Amino acid sequence: MIRIDAMWLCVEPLDMRAGADRLLARVVDVFGAAQAHHGYLFANTRCTRMKLLVHDGFGVWCAVRRLNQGRFVWPTTASVLPALTQAQFDALVLGLPWQRLEHMQLITHV
Repeated sequence: MIRIDAMWLCVEPLDMRAGADRLLARVVDVFGAAQAHHGYLFANTRCTRMKLLVHDGFGVWCAVRRLNQGRFVWPTTASVLPALTQAQFDALVLGLPWQRLEHMQLITHV
């Protein structure tokens, strides 16, 4: 299994025809370098497809996820976002509102 210590979002949409080399070039442009054991997430303009690029210390892995219905909840701001937690990543790839996970943990009104 590939170890991923941190997960980062690339906010600007990407053409999903991009392969591992083009994704790696984008990571270097946006983040300055591709860190070993870090994952970088990209989405298309409609947020129906997602690509994950992982640098495992020896090479890069590229995975694709497509939703048949609905869209991924993707941020619209053009700034670099902090790393995602494992729970946020799990929610994101399912198309759930990952940005509200902390607020959804507590029930404050009945």
